[in-house]
Amino acid sequence: AGENGAPHGTLVVADRQSAGKGRRGRSWESPRGQCIYMTLLLRPKFEPMKAPMLTLVMALSVAEAVKEQTGFEAGIKWPNDIVLNKKKICGILTEMSTEIDYINYVITGVGINTNQEEFPEEIRGRATSLLLEGGRPVRRSRLIAAVMERYEKNYMTFMEAGDLSLLLPEYNRILV
Repeated sequence: AGENGAPHGTLVVADRQSAGKGRRGRSWESPRGQCIYMTLLLRPKFEPMKAPMLTLVMALSVAEAVKEQTGFEAGIKWPNDIVLNKKKICGILTEMSTEIDYINYVITGVGINTNQEEFPEEIRGRATSLLLEGGRPVRRSRLIAAVMERYEKNYMTFMEAGDLSLLLPEYNRILV
């Protein structure tokens, strides 16, 4: 989408992933209809060195939206995971296309374990879902909307400040 000229603010949501990508090149498959898989494309007008901060803006937004939609006090495990009861419920990955002093686009991918009922044995002790923690399904569309509402507000605050300074008090409060 970035190379094809998709506009700033484009959000792509998938029902499943067949080639998920994480930090350090980790990959996985994701079940259909159970979780949130979304990617946000931005074309910000700031220097490339600020782009990694968008991961933190998204992490704060996801944690706030989870609380709003479920009542759960999720925490941020720096830099790109959201955890609940010491288990991962969300991973965030930000990548960009740049020139030396110009950002062509930034994409932030978000995977939230919403209604997944089981995990592979090798990650069962480290991963959970909102369904497993709360005992009831979560409306994915409502959670996506809540994440994006929080992100829009937090992104505007980030842009007004030119950095994370105005978001850091709340971010640090929920950092684990």
